[in-house]
Amino acid sequence: MPLQSSVRALKKPRNLDDEVRFLRSWIEKPLHMGAVMPSSKLLARTMAQYVDVDSEGPVVELGPGTGAITNALIEHGVDQKRLVLVEYNPGFCALLRDRYPQAKVVQGDAYKLRDSLLKVLELPASAVVSGLPLVTKPMLTRLKLIRDAFTALAPGAPFVQFTYSVAPPIPKSLPGVSTEASERIWMNLPPARVWVYRKG
Repeated sequence: MPLQSSVRALKKPRNLDDEVRFLRSWIEKPLHMGAVMPSSKLLARTMAQYVDVDSEGPVVELGPGTGAITNALIEHGVDQKRLVLVEYNPGFCALLRDRYPQAKVVQGDAYKLRDSLLKVLELPASAVVSGLPLVTKPMLTRLKLIRDAFTALAPGAPFVQFTYSVAPPIPKSLPGVSTEASERIWMNLPPARVWVYRKG
């Protein structure tokens, strides 16, 4: 079997296993999951491109699930040792620890971010990348999350969030916060957009 085919054969079961894990978790707790399936590679790569690989601070990922965005961050050039993965689901935490042994996996509630990151960050974060289902939460919960994220972030560092919604997950009009959005990613199912928020 040619090397390429054998690599493809090895990759397929993992993707399928991840989809089954995601689906099972979504059936059990639909509002805790950002999606029914892991993020597409294109969406994950789009999110990763907003992270500065040369900065020294940790990169915090919220709701990494099975690691679709985590993989994209590593492929983008983020050192695994810089990753702090905040995951609520204990099964996904075990999987993430196995797949990313050099990353710091924190089993915690991202919506209580200050508590979850307490004593974990030694430096201000150079990015917070979120795969959380923000639009399923009340606006006050979303605003608290981004406020807590900005507390953990270095000035000007990005809070990166994707959404399937046409509207931004957090209003664009927050005082002192700049906002940008990616093009709509039609190849993702359902189509998604990446929003980036920065506070000076």
